[in-house]
Amino acid sequence: MLIKKGAEASLYLEKWHNRKVILKRRLPKKYRVYELDEEIRSYRTIHEPQIIQRAKKAGVPTPTILMVDLAEATIVMEFINGKQIKQVLDDFSSEERCRLCCLIGKLIGRLHNCGIIHGDLTTSNMILTPDGRVVFVDFGLSEHSPELEAMGVDLHLMKRAFQSAHYKHAKTSFGMVMKGYAEARGTEAAKNVIKRVMEIEK
Repeated sequence: MLIKKGAEASLYLEKWHNRKVILKRRLPKKYRVYELDEEIRSYRTIHEPQIIQRAKKAGVPTPTILMVDLAEATIVMEFINGKQIKQVLDDFSSEERCRLCCLIGKLIGRLHNCGIIHGDLTTSNMILTPDGRVVFVDFGLSEHSPELEAMGVDLHLMKRAFQSAHYKHAKTSFGMVMKGYAEARGTEAAKNVIKRVMEIEK
């Protein structure tokens, strides 16, 4: 069953060996030269699971990869039971929201400590599970980079997501994200990144 059709890939909710899974399939782009299209789809199908595994090792909850099918440019991964942070963040009390945003910041900090740039940091790509974990999903635009600029862009996108989807609590929420981020990365590293975020905004 198709649950999301994106510009880069489509997500299907399926049964696989008697368990609920997500199939992420990169469909051919007819506007691209066939050989180039094959190369891009294969690269991204290999690259995304590798980054997800690295993120998991860094202590960031991510879906478990069950199978990679290069011929079909498809990734079979664990279905994460829960709700998008985007759906629930505004329903929490101020205290709960601050705690959750601080946790999100710590997880982003862990990614950046390992040079992982998510590339699409929005509250739509974070799932809150019934046991209180925050699982990061959709690493399709992710990359490896130790560059301050890339980290600044990542967090700038997170800030913009708060401003557009959670505007009532945007300032406080992003402030708590940066508090958690500083706990994971250290005060100096966090200061440098927030400075770059401000430069990007200008």
